[in-house]
Amino acid sequence: MTLRSAWTQARSRLERAGVEDAALEAEVMLRHALGIDRAAFFAALEEPADAAGLERTIERRESGEPLAYILGRREFYGLDILVTPAVLIPRQETEHLVDAILDLGRVRAGLAVADVGTGSGAIAVAAAVNLPGCRVYATDVSQAALRVAQANCRIHGVEGRVELRHGDLLDALDGPVDVIASNPPYVRTGEIESLGREIGHEPAQALDGGPGGLDVIRRLFEQAPAALNPGGAVIVEIDPRQLQAVTSLAAAAFPGGRVSHRLDLAGRPRVVAVTA
Repeated sequence: MTLRSAWTQARSRLERAGVEDAALEAEVMLRHALGIDRAAFFAALEEPADAAGLERTIERRESGEPLAYILGRREFYGLDILVTPAVLIPRQETEHLVDAILDLGRVRAGLAVADVGTGSGAIAVAAAVNLPGCRVYATDVSQAALRVAQANCRIHGVEGRVELRHGDLLDALDGPVDVIASNPPYVRTGEIESLGREIGHEPAQALDGGPGGLDVIRRLFEQAPAALNPGGAVIVEIDPRQLQAVTSLAAAAFPGGRVSHRLDLAGRPRVVAVTA
């Protein structure tokens, strides 16, 4: 069987399973199985293909398991991030939160940043890699998630500047920081099942924000004033529908603070920031 034939068959199976971008995912699976890059893949389409293990990979994807878990990695902010079912899969939308951190770091040297609910450590690692002078505290209530974050810190050479802390939200910090950043659980409990079978493979505690989706965000803003240095900022990712509610929570926590938001690539409010 040629590589092209293997690609066609894999794509057809994924299409029947309802996988979006089936052609791209089939290509990625084959490249992963063969250990080749994209240029080598297209150069070898008419060559014989021996993609050992591909069948099991396709079966896992057909069952709804996210591709990132199957491959054990996800690209985030130009970085290869290790992921396991113990952590939420980093999304492109969350890169806007990193943008906000970096904007602050460019005008204020030596930032102390808390990445609250770090999961895979994607935000913490991206901040540390792109802001060499910053110090990052990455907190999570899950020890399993912190082990994944530790591996990512090691892979990207930032172990010395990212300190992992076990605890609930800001309770894990010893003192105030300049930036509190978080991609908290913000999905409404009753909506999780409607998001598709892939979501069912991700950790519920990283998704479930309570009946209104605001339980964790509300607690974070309640704790934030005592954990933030003067002139610091709190930055959170949100469901676009939560803009008004989260803006109100931010304003209540920091009277007189400046509240702003960022749009994602679809033009929807995705990140809310308040500067104390």
